Amino acid sequence: MAAVTVYTGFACGFCERAKMLLNHKGVEFTEINVARQPDQRAIMMERAAGARTVPQIFIDDVHVGGCDDLYALDRAGNLDELLGLDASN
Repeated sequence: MAAVTVYTGFACGFCERAKMLLNHKGVEFTEINVARQPDQRAIMMERAAGARTVPQIFIDDVHVGGCDDLYALDRAGNLDELLGLDASN
């Protein structure tokens, strides 16, 4: 299974929705709250080509983008493959 990192912030509905989808799929992920760990914001922005908003989601080294991007991948049928999930389940 892929390594998933989700950069989040406080009181972020989009962050909660993204985590909800990943949890629904049974995917373990590392959550980094940039409000609690401000030094991580610069790392997030570097990894995400300057994106400042949260969530910023990475699957392995692929920058997925934000919550809407994650759901769009799922609707297109590409998220499970990217996550390394068995589509037959």
